[in-house]
Amino acid sequence: MFSLPAIKEIIENKLIDWSFKECLTEKNGEFFVGKSETPSPHVYIDEPFEALVQSAKHGSTIIILDSSKRPIGRITALQIIHFLHNSYNQLKAFYETVIRTMDASVTVIDDNEHVQTWTEGAERIFSVKQREIIGKPITDFFEPKDLEILHSLYKGKKITAQHHQPRSDLFVLINSNPVYFNNQIIGAVVSETDITNQVVLNEKLFNMSTEVHRLEQEVAKYKHSTDPFNLIKGNSPALQRTVQLAKKVCSVKSTVLILGESGVGKEVFAKAIHEASEKDNAPFISINCGAIPASLFESEFFGYERGAFSGADQKGKKGKIELAKGGTLFLDEIGELPVDMQVKLLRVLQERKFYRVGGEKEIDTNFRVIAATNRNLRDLMNEGLFREDLYYRLNVVSIHIPSLRERREDIIELTHYFLNDFSMLYQRPIHQFSQEVMQELLRHDWPGNIRELRNVVERLVVFATDGVIRKEYLPFHSLPSYNEIAKEPEQYHSTDIDNTIFPLQEEMDQHEKKVLEKALQVANGNKLECAKKLGITRATLYNRLKRLGIN
Repeated sequence: MFSLPAIKEIIENKLIDWSFKECLTEKNGEFFVGKSETPSPHVYIDEPFEALVQSAKHGSTIIILDSSKRPIGRITALQIIHFLHNSYNQLKAFYETVIRTMDASVTVIDDNEHVQTWTEGAERIFSVKQREIIGKPITDFFEPKDLEILHSLYKGKKITAQHHQPRSDLFVLINSNPVYFNNQIIGAVVSETDITNQVVLNEKLFNMSTEVHRLEQEVAKYKHSTDPFNLIKGNSPALQRTVQLAKKVCSVKSTVLILGESGVGKEVFAKAIHEASEKDNAPFISINCGAIPASLFESEFFGYERGAFSGADQKGKKGKIELAKGGTLFLDEIGELPVDMQVKLLRVLQERKFYRVGGEKEIDTNFRVIAATNRNLRDLMNEGLFREDLYYRLNVVSIHIPSLRERREDIIELTHYFLNDFSMLYQRPIHQFSQEVMQELLRHDWPGNIRELRNVVERLVVFATDGVIRKEYLPFHSLPSYNEIAKEPEQYHSTDIDNTIFPLQEEMDQHEKKVLEKALQVANGNKLECAKKLGITRATLYNRLKRLGIN
């Protein structure tokens, strides 16, 4: 950040004239130089440089005072002009060097739309030479509708990481800002980074991932044994460390505590551990401790004998613990288990024996326990909501599964994996998945983790009736932040937001109708050309037009 020095710094740089005191007089707090009858303006040593500039308006010589109001030097308006001119030239040298050093395209226009800066990066991207465009209106070279910089100039619009396609063979990432001076817009700056290669690579990756996923499914039909951990998608270092730790646990039958946020795939890890360490026919019994009413916990865990209570099955019922014999009991959301049930569960884990509700016969059991929670069990212990002895019984080996935010590099693989699954499930081939959509997915925080990502990808496939994934299909696309609403509330007035949700088929029909109407408009009503653009037969087009009531 380039800034003008304080007056104190100017004194330290010996820019102040010290040989003046013999011609300086003071009257009533005012200072006079030589025989002048007009008092000279003065400033204090601890004031900023701007105070000197303001004082120069009232006299050609400015007196410098210390904190005790004693004169310690003077500076003339001519010296200030020389200093400012030198500072301007230095700033200009820095600016020009930065512009020459930058590889990206940078364009600066003034309030008359005239181009003031045009970098080598801009020359490469737009094939317009600097000597041809500098000083001329930018609209002489580009259509106004294609210039985001004009929105910054006239509307004060700020743009960050927006995708743009100025040519059919060119994709750029735009950042644009207005230039403010004295609360007025005096120009605008836009930078554009060529991301054509990234877009092409993303499309290739998408096509290759589709083919790899198809081949994996074909190979799986002929493989008799697979690694259960192959179902856990992602190659990030954070996830791979977790997978390697989980694989080590498979060689023993110790109790495992899986920690992680909601939606990270704790049950997927639990099933992988079970399948890698137990026999093929060993049971995997799952209990969601947060979904069972407190009154039913005991009967769900231990089962009950015939006639144990009113409304019970006359034949009796085995509990989850009994069903898990010889296999794995997965206690999901263990932090939600009531305290009284924690005592009974602890006893079963210690003694491997239990009684059914209403029963008198002690039942032996042998099973492995894998517990999972998204809560901090130590905090629950401090609050008296979780028993310490049960915590240490469960926490023999703990595995923390990283959130999606901690392994963003896995988002691409997971997206393509879910995309292929849902495109086959709904019989809807996806032809286009833009880099712009992927960038939105990579920027999102994913509070719901993999579960949220899976649901979002399903939504994208559902809405992509023409086989094209668009950014506006994302549930978190273009949602204004609180700061944006505070700055321009009229743009986000509540009456402009439609929260109406229709049945899924109706939503899909409405979107399909818009797509067909747009395609017909582009094709000037030529149905054969329209069908070709949409990649469907003319008969299919006629059927859909008739079903949707489009003339």
